Amino acid sequence: MTSRTERILIIDADKKARNELGRHLEARGFYVNGCQDLSAAVKMFAQSIPDVIFADLPPDAIHELASRLEDLETFTPIVACYNTDASIAVVDALRAGAADIFLKHAPNDKGALDDVIGKLFDRVRINRLNQLYRQELEEANRDLRNGIAELRADQRAGRKVQLRMLPDNDQQLAKLSVTHLIKPSLYLSGDFLDYFRISEDKVLVYIADVSGHGASSAFVTVLLKNLTNRLQRNLRRGSSDDILYPERFLERINSELLDTGLGKHVTVFVGIISVNERKLNYAVGAHFPMPILSFEGGETAFLEGSGLPVGLFESPEWEVYEVPLEKPFRLILFSDGILEVIPAKSLDEKEKTLLELVSGGRHTIASLNQALNLDAITELPDDIAIVSVTDMISGSENTSSN
Repeated sequence: MTSRTERILIIDADKKARNELGRHLEARGFYVNGCQDLSAAVKMFAQSIPDVIFADLPPDAIHELASRLEDLETFTPIVACYNTDASIAVVDALRAGAADIFLKHAPNDKGALDDVIGKLFDRVRINRLNQLYRQELEEANRDLRNGIAELRADQRAGRKVQLRMLPDNDQQLAKLSVTHLIKPSLYLSGDFLDYFRISEDKVLVYIADVSGHGASSAFVTVLLKNLTNRLQRNLRRGSSDDILYPERFLERINSELLDTGLGKHVTVFVGIISVNERKLNYAVGAHFPMPILSFEGGETAFLEGSGLPVGLFESPEWEVYEVPLEKPFRLILFSDGILEVIPAKSLDEKEKTLLELVSGGRHTIASLNQALNLDAITELPDDIAIVSVTDMISGSENTSSN
């Protein structure tokens, strides 16, 4: 018969019976070892664990053998070999841990023995497969846990980079006080904002929302920061004044995004505030909701305007809007994540609620944060970014300057 890889151990003090059973099993192609008692068998376990054990042992010894095999975390079925077929002996052996019974006084019944062996090795093969699958699953889970830990470490590092890209908070720029808040729904944010002086009396402020979430969207925020830094350097060198014009600013972002081939687009609001000329020029790249502009002792309303998203079209054009700033004002910019946390059914109702909050006195980031209870929301449905620009010129100063 073809040789097999399965190993069988026979424990029997009766050498003749042990050899007879061994010869039959070897004729079937199995590797067979024999020993006379349990202590000898246990010593053999140090070298290798058999696949099946035939044991002529009392029930207490079978129980001890089964316990040792369990401690070794191996599935090795035990076949109790007895000269009696008394029911109590069979039951005691099975209760002690035997998987089956073989009657030694019927040595010619080899067909029954072959059936026992066949069933046992079916169970052994199934158990081996289960062990293999369990090991593969444990390895996959371990790799997954390691991968998640590495990803989290990378995301935390990326988050630190994003935070360093943001402008210093609570800045005073050309008689304007500018503050911001950004709360990512994940480690990394697809929202971005920036503000800086582009001349003695002009301040540029923009807010952007990159399509999607996570790392790929966060990469685009790095591109935005890099672009604004380059445009500022170009202005200082006199090589380009694109940053002085909101529509050109959007055109440059559009060109950069298309060149990357990332398939990402951005919604953007960019505004340039001229403090001395008392005006706001802005362009809209499909940004929503529009910023809220409120005047001291006067009207509070959303700015008007619309425009194409940035990064989708080859040669888009954006309209530039202008709003006079004849009174001290406050300009608040939002990303669309702010609407997700407002408990209202429709977008119109959400916008109305947001406008009511600002016009009702919630016109600082701290007060909006408190009113919307943002700090208590553990899992935000979307990134949230807010920029607040406050005119520091008093009413009397503004009147005299005009």
